[in-house]
Amino acid sequence: MPALPSALSSAPPSGFIRTQDVLHEQLSGQRVRDLELQYGNEELLYGLGVLGLSGPFSRVTPWELEDEHGVRRINASGYAATPFGEMPPAITEFMHEFLTHNRAMGLPQQSSSPWRAALEANLVRLLARELPSHANSQVFFCSSGTEAIEGALKFAKAYRPKAKYAISFGSAYHGKTLGSLSLTPNPEYQDIFRPLVPGAVTSPYGDLEALKRLVRRLGPDTIYAVVVEPIQGEGGVNIPPAGFLSGLGEFCRRHGIPVIADEIQTGLGRTGHWFESAAQGLDPDIVTLAKPLGAGMTAVGATIVRAPIYKKMLGGLSSKRHSNTFGGGALAMAVGLKSLEYLIDHDLPTRSRELGEIGLSRLKTLQRRFAHLLEDVRGQGLLLALQFRPMVGMPLPAMLREIVFEATAILALRELHLGGVMANLSLSSKRTVRLTPALDMPADVFTTMLDRVEAFVQTHPNSRDLLLRTPPQVTARLAAFAATKPKKRTPSDG
Repeated sequence: MPALPSALSSAPPSGFIRTQDVLHEQLSGQRVRDLELQYGNEELLYGLGVLGLSGPFSRVTPWELEDEHGVRRINASGYAATPFGEMPPAITEFMHEFLTHNRAMGLPQQSSSPWRAALEANLVRLLARELPSHANSQVFFCSSGTEAIEGALKFAKAYRPKAKYAISFGSAYHGKTLGSLSLTPNPEYQDIFRPLVPGAVTSPYGDLEALKRLVRRLGPDTIYAVVVEPIQGEGGVNIPPAGFLSGLGEFCRRHGIPVIADEIQTGLGRTGHWFESAAQGLDPDIVTLAKPLGAGMTAVGATIVRAPIYKKMLGGLSSKRHSNTFGGGALAMAVGLKSLEYLIDHDLPTRSRELGEIGLSRLKTLQRRFAHLLEDVRGQGLLLALQFRPMVGMPLPAMLREIVFEATAILALRELHLGGVMANLSLSSKRTVRLTPALDMPADVFTTMLDRVEAFVQTHPNSRDLLLRTPPQVTARLAAFAATKPKKRTPSDG
């Protein structure tokens, strides 16, 4: 075989993009979009492009972003993963300090680590302050929320190895890797991947008696976990009735069933509490965390587990039964530690609660005045939701109804964007748009955000205005795009 030219092994491929080109903004917005459409998630970027939401966007302040045309918008998106806004100075300055002065091993997979040790201790101590029964709990780190759920399920299964069922709730969202997806009862995301992990069963969210009936039917000894979000985020900010979580915990404890609290979106201040499960009277056996720990700058997930459950899976020579290459890396742990420190030093759960009360009050006033647009508003802390009336009010076949629900929220998202507010869709609540602003957003910026939401509502007093104000060419392109999507839609609210 002839030898390959040495140049082929060292020369960059044609069109190779250098770091300095990106850092110094040498790629135009159109070039960025073209590259993403060619090499990335083309369908997603195309859909966002039709709506005029695809960016790219640049940071002006931690709370404001600017598009390539110089238009500034307040960022209330980020799916709760940017607790201090975009590239927060407190975190970025610390990262510079870390990169300059840190001498600890970067990926300490088989050794102790000062950064990991500090974050482990702080998380457990913080949780134990709210829930004293967790004083001797232990932590497993990973790189995302869905991995934290996967780990939680394995811990619970190892603790009850003969049990075969895990219970989650209607409209739940726990992630999209196979185990977490199995507990996310959304056929639109599940069906193509069946068969899923066996034993996943669903109970109505907020209905304690239904859960009890399900457990009795299956048999308490056959259930290795009940997995619950204290407030459902992707479900549209669904807040359970008083007593549901505390009753769930008491019932499961009586039968020895481990409870996993998915606090990936609600934990560490977003809802105005350190841990929403604790605030609602639940003392879970396993708590999963992620989004705010990474401060929007890196990826950190954590699974906090009672010691007896932890040791059942990772005891003795089985201590490598579950592992994660990048979980516990020094940079991620350092950012997580700084994020936790910033949350504490600025008492951001309290601030989230106070701003959230102001925001929810204003949104409720708008809902009462403009009930033909807003069917409901919900929220706790800085996890806020606008549920829109469908643009078409007449009865429709199930599949078409779900498409109308989804189109309603998509067009509302577009109109909010045009009005200067960037928001989030809700994956399991088709006509709900969420606002998840930074927990440290200045009061004047927060007020301006609410003013812009109010202006949007006033100019769209009826949900059909969302369609009427959309240019026909945009509507046509969206309709063509929707026709290419899977035909099965998950039944959602309404």
